[in-house]
Amino acid sequence: MERRRRSLEGVGVKGGFWRDHRVLVTGATGLVGGWLTRRLLDAGADVVAVVRDWVPQSELVRTRTIERVNVARGDVRDRDFLERVIGEYEIQTVIHLAAQTIVGIANRNPVSTFESNIQGTWNLLEACRRSPGVRSIVVASSDKAYGDQEELPYSEDTPLAGRHPYDVSKSCADLLAQAYAATYGLPVAVTRCGNFYGGGDLNWNRIVPGTIRSVLRGERPVIRSDGRFVRDYFYVEDGAAAYMLLAEQLHCRPDLHGMAFNFSNESEITVLGLVERILRAMRSDFEPVVRNEASHEIRRQSLSAARARRMLPWSPLFTLEEGMERTISWYREFLA
Repeated sequence: MERRRRSLEGVGVKGGFWRDHRVLVTGATGLVGGWLTRRLLDAGADVVAVVRDWVPQSELVRTRTIERVNVARGDVRDRDFLERVIGEYEIQTVIHLAAQTIVGIANRNPVSTFESNIQGTWNLLEACRRSPGVRSIVVASSDKAYGDQEELPYSEDTPLAGRHPYDVSKSCADLLAQAYAATYGLPVAVTRCGNFYGGGDLNWNRIVPGTIRSVLRGERPVIRSDGRFVRDYFYVEDGAAAYMLLAEQLHCRPDLHGMAFNFSNESEITVLGLVERILRAMRSDFEPVVRNEASHEIRRQSLSAARARRMLPWSPLFTLEEGMERTISWYREFLA
C-alpha cells in the first residue's frame, strides 16, 4: 500500500507541471470533483471551482478545501458566465465534471438532466473555443454513453448508443466534445469511466454508500435491482489521478485531441457480488433485501482500458479491495 500511495502522490506532478497552473473544475462539489480539487491543490495548481448549489457535506466543503480555491458561483447552463470565468481567471486547463449523475432522477426528470449534461457541455466547449488561453479540456463522459451492447468489454471504438435519458445525455455530451475537436481543433479529450465509488458519495440510493450506511446502522442493505446487473466499479481517487494525467498529456500531445479513453480496473462484478464483498469486508452477516424494482437500466457493462494503458500510459493505483477498504473507513468516520 505504501508503494501505491507514493505512486498516487506522483501522478500528474512530474516536473512541476501543475505548480501555479490555472485550472477550472466544474462539478467541484460532486464525488470526483472534491477529490480532484484536493489533488490539484496538493500539486500546486491554482484552482477555480464552479459551484452551483451549496452542499455542506460535500468533500469540497466538509474538508474546507473550498477555502483554498477561487469559487465561481454559477450554472454551466449559462455560457456567458463560463466565458467570463475562463477569461478573467486566465484558465489554462478545464476539467468538466458537472452533470446530473443519478439514473433514477434522469428517468423522472429528463429535461433538467438534458439541460445540465448536454446544454452544459456545449456551453462549456463554446466558452473554451472563444478563450484562446485554454490549452487542454477533459470532458467526463461515462460508460453509459455506450448504451446496451452485445459485445463486451466496450472499447473506445464501440458505437455510442445510449437509449434512456441519462445514457443519451452522456452519448450527446461525448459527441459534442468530439465535434468541437474535429471542427475547431479544440484540445479536448473524453473520459469514459466505470461506476465511481469512494468516500464522499452522499447519494445513498447508490449501492456502495447505501450498503455501507445500512450495515453501520445495523440494517439489511437494499438492492433496487435483481442483483444480477453487471457493472465495472472504479475508485474515485483513481479517477482523479486519471483526469490529471490526461489533462497534462493533452497540453503537449496534439495526437490526443478529440480522443476518448476508457478508465477501468477491467473487472466486472454483479451488484449482488459487490454487496457481498462489502459485507465480508465489514464482517457483517446481513442478507441483502433484493427488491427487483430497477427499470430502464443497462443490464451488463464492462470496459477495456487498453488504449489508456498503451497511449498515456496509465494503470489503476488501487484494486477493488483496496479502494473498498479506504471507502469503508471513510464512511465509518463520517457516520460516527
